[in-house]
Amino acid sequence: MLWDIFCRVIDNFGDIGVCWRLSADLAARGHQVRLWVDDASALRWMAPNANLKGMNGIEVLGWEQSKDAQQLEHRRRADVWIESFGCEIAPEFIAYYATPMGAAGQFDSGKPVWINLEYLSAQAYAVQCHGLPSPVMHGPANGYAKHFFYPGFTEGTGGLLRETDLKDRQSRFDAAGWLKQQDIERRPSESLISLFCYEPPALPMLLQQLADGVKPTRLLVTAGRATGAVRRAISHNNGLKPLWNERGTLSISYLTALAQTDYDHLLWSCDLNFVRGEDSMVRALWAGRPFIWQIYPQDDGAHEDKLTAFLDMLTAGPALRQAHHWWNAPDTSGPGALPPLDTWGEWQESVQTRRQRLLQIDDLTTQLVGFVEKKGKI
Repeated sequence: MLWDIFCRVIDNFGDIGVCWRLSADLAARGHQVRLWVDDASALRWMAPNANLKGMNGIEVLGWEQSKDAQQLEHRRRADVWIESFGCEIAPEFIAYYATPMGAAGQFDSGKPVWINLEYLSAQAYAVQCHGLPSPVMHGPANGYAKHFFYPGFTEGTGGLLRETDLKDRQSRFDAAGWLKQQDIERRPSESLISLFCYEPPALPMLLQQLADGVKPTRLLVTAGRATGAVRRAISHNNGLKPLWNERGTLSISYLTALAQTDYDHLLWSCDLNFVRGEDSMVRALWAGRPFIWQIYPQDDGAHEDKLTAFLDMLTAGPALRQAHHWWNAPDTSGPGALPPLDTWGEWQESVQTRRQRLLQIDDLTTQLVGFVEKKGKI
């Protein structure tokens, strides 16, 4: 099938990250994908082997091109339209392809399956709303219907992105070899922690706690906002206590921007992973290692209910819940602190248990293909 996937990059590249993983997974299964995106610059490091003029079944196109009739003239209408995360397909695109004789009569009057791919949530509404239609009542697409498609953690949702070869790649992965390629030499008995974050107020305290620990720790900091946040936190700690890491217990390695496959490798190599947003949280689940998720904060506080639902799904114990709420707190003025990190074993058990259950649910791509085949006339 031919899939049109539409993506607007809001911030933090989570949108394009999910859309690229989905595009790559569809292409790996023999489908053709056109990814229409308003900013493809992140793909230079996220998917460095991608040829933006078309490679392995994926064609990356600019958002403005979707509004240009001359650009659309020689392109056949796709079998599937996917609006990712509430972005809306350009009216010009809809008008062009909603007319049966649009692309020089290249297609018949059949309608594409139109999907609104929603954000991931463990809340109950994901099950309640998954698959529901939303009829289009006006305009050139009058008579079409969009369908809400909710990724999720349970039966009755659309599942999670998971490549068909994921388990095999994990079983063959050489962590020591990969770390060596990144010029990271692990000290004896050293714990490795990956850090992918926004700017959590608790970060200076985390650095201090790791520096005060008995066991040596190396923090592997991802490029971008996490690197900036760590450098500011170090400056903050230096101002309060210049010798806060005088024993050298905490070592810090700043990473270059990682391709998606290398980010997976980072998660598989570490003893604990700090992740943020949607895509990296899913990858942390598949890594099967203890992790702490920084949820994207919303002004109305809706993210708090979303975080609680996620922890309930994970059947998280008290220490893991406390760690998440501490890491996601808007400031450090309230009571509490990060629980001792020697509870990692308990955390890993929660993650491994949920991971095994999730592996029994069809992945997102499989479910999308099945949904399209059921709704369309493929």
